[in-house]
Amino acid sequence: MGSGARAAGPSPTGSPRHAPGPLRLGAGPKAPLLAANLKWLFTELPFERRFEAAAAAGFAGVEYAAPYPYPPTRLRALLGDAGLRHVLINSPAGEPGSPERSGVACHPGRATEFRAGIERGLEYATESGAGLLHVLAGIVPQDVSGERAFATYVTNIAWAAERAHGTGVRLVIEAQNGRDAPGYFLGTQARAAAVAEAVGHDRVGLLLDLYHAQVAEGDLIRTLRTHLPYAAHLQIADPPDRTEPGTGEIRWPRVAAALREAGYEGWIGCEYAPVEGTVPGLGWVAEVAESAEVTA
Repeated sequence: MGSGARAAGPSPTGSPRHAPGPLRLGAGPKAPLLAANLKWLFTELPFERRFEAAAAAGFAGVEYAAPYPYPPTRLRALLGDAGLRHVLINSPAGEPGSPERSGVACHPGRATEFRAGIERGLEYATESGAGLLHVLAGIVPQDVSGERAFATYVTNIAWAAERAHGTGVRLVIEAQNGRDAPGYFLGTQARAAAVAEAVGHDRVGLLLDLYHAQVAEGDLIRTLRTHLPYAAHLQIADPPDRTEPGTGEIRWPRVAAALREAGYEGWIGCEYAPVEGTVPGLGWVAEVAESAEVTA
């Protein structure tokens, strides 16, 4: 699948062109399972109907950033009715446009608010069955030095990791690129990995978003190989427009091969904006699988 190639469209019957069974990145039963991000996919449907749509399209699991408008019992029922695994949620964040829109983990003097958010996130994760809680780092306040923000962040993440211990929920942290998330505290994979190393990467893993990694740093395969040992979860989209794989610049069969070589066994969240609808855009899954079979 060449750089910039358009994803394959649906079959004549209107269903996506992919192999039977749950959707995976690559070929074979050991290829990583794909999870539908319900903030980004199936947006033509109300949120509660996206679960059934994801299952019908072949996804075995789902993730979503903000479950908090819904009771955990309702989310568990939606997941159970659709037969889906619940993979990941985000910690609570402020309103769009607010200084807290990306969390407060790096904000000095906000420990009480941060801890309350972690408690709420863990409650939702445990009650709805999510295995991973993404702890948002926050945007560094203008009057706070980088050193102070780093010390605050590491202290907060260490507390959150201790609080999560024994709950069955693992914390993950994510580096985000400066184009899409200006001022975000974690701007590189190396910085995120250093935090995970400081706290203990058995307790805090990386949410390694390949879109953010490519936009921020490039050299994606080398970045993937370096930081995959810290990764508890991956997310994918194709730069430059954050659309589905095959519509941008990343060579996804090569990514699938690198994951196979490394033995990655976690989930991969599909956090992209489909060009022409979620289901028609899923043709990329078969294209990557077919290329993986040739190179295996």
